[in-house]
Amino acid sequence: CFGFPLSIFFIVINEFCERFSYYGMKAVLILYFKYFLHWEDNLSTAIYHTFVALCYLTPILGAIIADSWLGKFKTIVYLSIVYTIGQTVLSVGSINDLTDHNRDGSPDSVALHIALSMIGLILIALGTGGIKPCVSAFGGDQFEEDQEKQRRTFFSLFYLSINAGSLLSTIVTPNLRATECGIHSKQRCYPLAFGVPAILMAVALVVFVIGSKMYKKVKPQGNIMLQVSKCVGFAIKNRFQHRSKEFPKREHWLDWASEKYDKQLIAQTKMVLKVLFLYIPLPMFWALFDQQGSRWTLQATAMNGDFGILVQPDQMQIVNPILIVIMVPVVDYLVYPLIKKCKINFTPLRKMTVGMFLASMAFVAAALVQVQIDKTSPVFPAAEQTQVRLINLGAAPATVQFQPQLPTTDVAPNEATPYMTFESSKLKSLYIMSASQNKTVPLDLLDGERYTLAFKGNGSDINSHLIWDNVTSKPEEGKNLIRFINNYSLPVNVTMDGMAFGVLDPLSVSNYSVITKQDKSFTINASMPLATCTVVSKTFGYGSAYTISVNDCTGSHLNVTYFEDIAPNTVHMAWQIPQYFLLTCGEVVFSVTGLEFSYSQAPSNMKSVLQAGWLLTVAVGNIIVLIVAGASKLDKQWAEYVLFAALLLVVCIIFAIMASFYTYVDPNEIEAQFSEEKKREDKKDQDDNEKEAEADSRM
Repeated sequence: CFGFPLSIFFIVINEFCERFSYYGMKAVLILYFKYFLHWEDNLSTAIYHTFVALCYLTPILGAIIADSWLGKFKTIVYLSIVYTIGQTVLSVGSINDLTDHNRDGSPDSVALHIALSMIGLILIALGTGGIKPCVSAFGGDQFEEDQEKQRRTFFSLFYLSINAGSLLSTIVTPNLRATECGIHSKQRCYPLAFGVPAILMAVALVVFVIGSKMYKKVKPQGNIMLQVSKCVGFAIKNRFQHRSKEFPKREHWLDWASEKYDKQLIAQTKMVLKVLFLYIPLPMFWALFDQQGSRWTLQATAMNGDFGILVQPDQMQIVNPILIVIMVPVVDYLVYPLIKKCKINFTPLRKMTVGMFLASMAFVAAALVQVQIDKTSPVFPAAEQTQVRLINLGAAPATVQFQPQLPTTDVAPNEATPYMTFESSKLKSLYIMSASQNKTVPLDLLDGERYTLAFKGNGSDINSHLIWDNVTSKPEEGKNLIRFINNYSLPVNVTMDGMAFGVLDPLSVSNYSVITKQDKSFTINASMPLATCTVVSKTFGYGSAYTISVNDCTGSHLNVTYFEDIAPNTVHMAWQIPQYFLLTCGEVVFSVTGLEFSYSQAPSNMKSVLQAGWLLTVAVGNIIVLIVAGASKLDKQWAEYVLFAALLLVVCIIFAIMASFYTYVDPNEIEAQFSEEKKREDKKDQDDNEKEAEADSRM
């Protein structure tokens, strides 16, 4: 088809579906841990990065299986089946109604959901990692030696399908997650968010199998990684066995393998190990880079996602692939030529150093954003503290004294004070003075709790109501908490868009109700003995809590007052764009250059070894994150961002020093020398054989 083997179209479609499946599932994974399994942030982050690390460790296993036993085709098919089963198990494990037998909206057996989720993720890691090194190489196998141009075009299409799959899935699956579904109770629709990627993975498998008869299948020819490992192992063993002084030293420790392995393999292994040594500092870059899907997504949950349309926290990850598409050509065709014109020798290793520095600065930017988020976050009382807020529902100003001998505060009509923090044992009562009335309100407050005291003068006395505010954290996922207090002299029945808050007696308060629609107004309806009044509410923002006072009725218009219990998220998600921009610029000059450098410095038959080493740095980077997340004693998230930025900056300096000692080589030139040497040896052997034959004939 247009000069291409028809089989490659099945491979490209397979890769698109597989990448959609992986990135779609991964985009919502951290929020699944936090909001469905109810794990705290550090545990969610640790499990997330453990999973990603496994996904980058298993490619080594997949490459060995394909090259040594099964071949690429069978490896892809078998591990794709494992992959599809894993996606399906994860989707089933996220069904709330699976164990919600009492239909209260919460799973009765969280352990079962955790077990299914972990089994699913292990199978996914085995599947996606195992086929990763096989699919692109299998596609390359479909071309003949004289189809170099078509092969290059295929790889361009292949990587386009990867980016298209990841970009589309990062848009779609967070929206699927944000919808509500369920049989007995409506929940965030994780089964659909995981189910669609499972379906796409099944499609990927079916499409790949359909093309089976068209594929050119190369038989397993042995794994070069195993040969390199055996060569290194033998050299170490041989050196250890001959460590006494009677054995002369050799120029390089790998030369101790010369008794068993040929010179060319040893020379090639030396080149590979030289590059792998430079890989040692690289995991720190990936430790920061992969936090886009964990810490940065959790950071976005505390931000305002109103871009005209509602952007979900997990959708902010889409900024990275969009910026990649923009920045790669800008850097290649504008930035690098300008640097070259300035006569700056911008070597690959220097580019990688700059990439590490930019990633470090990205985390400084993330820390600055986090500081602003923390300023808007509510502060809750500690174990031996309590918090009290005052609401004056009367028409006259009031002065309130906290007793014994604690501060005095003024409260204007229809106003509320901020929450004030006290030691529970020291606050015994309140003394309220308003107009000509006064009243002492005894207090019996629990440690670590919040309270609201609503009061109102009624002519001869002051009525008051101490309300326990049973909220211990900011509402999650941008949801809002709404409750009503009756500031009318008669009982009132309150509803809001069909949501019933009950009949409220004067000065009584409803329970908080969860409002999931952040960007719309609601119709508040209050039925009184003599009238029914309505009013359209304000929009409540993201992650807020409000107490709404029902005051009175003018005609059919309801008069209400809003008291902000917890402020909405005011820091906009757009402030994450600078940190994504810096990290993406770092990725462009680090990752793309790193792969290019590795391939240019590797012998032709050992590029797969360096590919495995590169993937291993990603895995180790994710292991670093889970270690830091588990061991860090930092209370503030911004401090953890600064810690990671500082660690990468130190590693960046170390890498720059290591790079300054590196000498670039041309593997093709070295291989040509060995080839020429081998020809000379073969010719010499041939001449010797001819001479022997001639001598024999004379005899």
